[in-house]
Amino acid sequence: MYKIGIDIGGTKCAVVLGELSESVKLLETSFFPTVRDNSYKSTLDKIEREMLDIIKRAGLDLKDISSIGISCGGPLDSKKGVIMSPPHLIGWDDVRIVEHLESRYNIKSRLENDANACALAEWKFGAGKDKGLRNVIFLTFGTGFGAGLILDGKLYSGTNGMAGEIGHIRYAGFGPVGYGKAGTFDGFCSGSGIEQLAKIKLLERLQRGEKHELDINNLSAKDVAESADMGDPLAREVYKISGEYLGYALSILIDLLNPEMIIIGSIYARSGHLLSEACMQVLEREALGHSLALCEIVPAVLGDDIGLYAALALD
Repeated sequence: MYKIGIDIGGTKCAVVLGELSESVKLLETSFFPTVRDNSYKSTLDKIEREMLDIIKRAGLDLKDISSIGISCGGPLDSKKGVIMSPPHLIGWDDVRIVEHLESRYNIKSRLENDANACALAEWKFGAGKDKGLRNVIFLTFGTGFGAGLILDGKLYSGTNGMAGEIGHIRYAGFGPVGYGKAGTFDGFCSGSGIEQLAKIKLLERLQRGEKHELDINNLSAKDVAESADMGDPLAREVYKISGEYLGYALSILIDLLNPEMIIIGSIYARSGHLLSEACMQVLEREALGHSLALCEIVPAVLGDDIGLYAALALD
């Protein structure tokens, strides 16, 4: 069975041709920048051209493709197949992408929030594979912080696909800004949040007349992680704060949903050693002990290709 996967991101997109049997095999892939012209049409045209090209490169035809899966950051309506103005996709306003692809190519298509799609991918092909798990949560912890929920052996997406937006919960009165609100989990547990925290700490230093090797005007979560790995106290404090708020977020999910496994992607998969101690200290204090004892917390294993697997995981 051959499938097309489309992963739409704020900075880059990918199109993948996959073969699914008992497992999944990536046959052809194409990566390209998201066109930043305040319109979706240029990027969508590029997606369609690349889709047709990789099908041709594989020696296949459109009739060989069983379905198209589309993974995209929200908000979106997965039931209606509509992308609804995501903050990282300017100009993508009420884009009926499923209707468009199905009418043009006569191939069944499905749109899903990227966190939900990644949850399916890690459950089917990654950290949860072959473990017989029925209650699994995936957390993005990258550009943003969102949850994909596998409950009782199936994806739970809510009434219109908006379930799992734990990053939008404001947990502190003030803090880094995530998706239009200060003090949210998205603010504390994301790349931009870590960057904001580091800039706050650096500004405190600079105003005291102290210097630091990190450049406040040219900074990323990766820079802070590298500095923390070299033992820098400021950088380690930033990751400690992020880890603590991750612990509060996990305690809510564990107490509310009682999962068997929580899989955390992106920054946690790369820098979990900087986050896990503070996270576990909060969890042991806040979460119900019986529920915490039954929940395994692990990094995602599909790595940088998770977006490809996520799109292919959609039925």
